[in-house]
Amino acid sequence: MKIIRSKSELRELTRGWRVSGESIGVVPTMGALHDGHLSLVSAACARCDRVIVTLFVNPKQFNNPEDLEKYPRTEDSDAVKLAPYDVDVLYVPDGAQMYPDGFATTISVDGVSDGLCGATRPGHFDGVATVVAKLLRQSDADFAFFGEKDYQQVQVVRRVSEDLDLNCEIVPCPTVREDSGLALSSRNLRLDDAARQRASIIHATLSETARAIASGQEAGSALDKARGSLLAHGLGPIDYLEMRRERDLAVVQDNTAPARLFVAVWLDGVRLIDNLAIG
Repeated sequence: MKIIRSKSELRELTRGWRVSGESIGVVPTMGALHDGHLSLVSAACARCDRVIVTLFVNPKQFNNPEDLEKYPRTEDSDAVKLAPYDVDVLYVPDGAQMYPDGFATTISVDGVSDGLCGATRPGHFDGVATVVAKLLRQSDADFAFFGEKDYQQVQVVRRVSEDLDLNCEIVPCPTVREDSGLALSSRNLRLDDAARQRASIIHATLSETARAIASGQEAGSALDKARGSLLAHGLGPIDYLEMRRERDLAVVQDNTAPARLFVAVWLDGVRLIDNLAIG
């Protein structure tokens, strides 16, 4: 695995792969890799001739400067975790490579970015859309792999790739969870053992609520019960707990179309998100 830090060197390498007719997969990350990220890497290696993992802590998607400052930077250990996989390149650009002096372009996506994290984290998805568009262009990828834990993000980057004709298929991969059911996240590192155990109620509550709605219970009352359960277990405040249609994230009141439950809730100063399909 080569570690590359400049887009010019990366493009020179991918140009050769293109001449050879090889397919390219990219796994965009901000580092602090865990088994969820590594499942994306495994999926990319299984599907593509060449695989690039990117590591860039993107300042444009943090609406809270303190959150950006606290985000873990673990390049050395990340490289060790990638060693067993058939990864060709770990691409680690710095801020000057991604946003050089004079950079003045922002990509904004309507519709799927509205509500949920788009409402509670102003500017977040503009930052995501902008950096992902750049990484897809810099890597010249045919396929990009994202985890369904950030389901709204998957829909945003899919919209970007389709609308801007980036010729890159966005491949969603299942959420990876701890034994307790807690969705794996780099933010989990900021929770102590007791908090992580309490956080397991998130998935349990989503699962119970999904079963209730699928069996015919009115969604509003099921969601109210779920909110009460989270608060009773010491989680909160709740940024959102909603049911949305899968394909476009429109708000729905019943389960007549494929839908998902989405939650963002705070625990000990850490914001945790999760989602679950209904039915």
